[in-house]
Amino acid sequence: MQQSRVDVFESIFLVFLGLGTLVGVVVVAYTLYNAYKYRDAGEPKDDESLPTLGELPTGGKGGKKLFLSFGISAVIVISLVVWTYGMLLYVEDPEDEFDEEPVEIEVVGDGFAWHFEYENGVQATNTMNVPADQPVAIEVTSGDVWHSFGISDLRVKADAIPGEYDETWFMAEEAGEEHRIECFELCGDGHSAMDGTAEVMEQDQFHDWLDSQLALDVTLETEDEEAVTNVTDEFDVELVHVEDGTEYTFDGADFDEEGTLALDEELEQGGEFELTITFEDTVTYEDEETDTIEDTISVTGPSSETYTIDLDAADDNDENDDAETDEGGDDE
Repeated sequence: MQQSRVDVFESIFLVFLGLGTLVGVVVVAYTLYNAYKYRDAGEPKDDESLPTLGELPTGGKGGKKLFLSFGISAVIVISLVVWTYGMLLYVEDPEDEFDEEPVEIEVVGDGFAWHFEYENGVQATNTMNVPADQPVAIEVTSGDVWHSFGISDLRVKADAIPGEYDETWFMAEEAGEEHRIECFELCGDGHSAMDGTAEVMEQDQFHDWLDSQLALDVTLETEDEEAVTNVTDEFDVELVHVEDGTEYTFDGADFDEEGTLALDEELEQGGEFELTITFEDTVTYEDEETDTIEDTISVTGPSSETYTIDLDAADDNDENDDAETDEGGDDE
């Protein structure tokens, strides 16, 4: 089973506590034993191991006891150092030991707040949702001054330095728990309020939540707040991801009765999109006659965009065309 950082540091603590207690008990017991053994009873003792004033104690039997005690101590200390170093190496770089792919999150400390961005482009502020029993790999930086990202409960700490990235990881074991996120670097007036929350969710629940954040509603309505689709569906919609160039195309038939195109499963990656709505006839948008609406929108969480148009421009153009035709006919 995958060990968490909490498991590792608890193991190190318990081993040090156990050995420290054992050594302490042995030393104290041996000291008390010798204090009793060599107590002044008023009678001289003929004992080779008896300490002699002015001579370096050898522990008796030609120093064998002294050599044995130092040897055992050296073995224990060296073994402890090697084992602890190996455990800390696992904490620092456990990627080869992960049972499953970690969830990757970029963390930015900026404006006395913590900003999180997930692999699919979803963003959040001060609340970081993570799955239970799955490694979470974080890349930490800062957008203004030095900060230090930390979750004490999960034994996580990483420096947030402008222009640099500090990588670490953690794993939360209990779904439903909340862990406090803090800044451990004195960063300014708002330092004490630079808190956040790590919310632990079941893995399926987390992935459903992550997918649900890539939702976009595009609504077309008239100036009377009536759904455009109740009047016409002769228009096309194109959505292009700015970074990877992925294209999504729709038309009026994809809008519901309320004039809304609801995208809650189609988008695979969040970020900036170029939106283009092309009408078959001329419409009025923002007091200008046009047949195309272009906009750049950001989808890093549930988003909605509403575009208000006037279809009378198309009717007016049709009437003008008819009038010109009639006039042309009269001239003939």
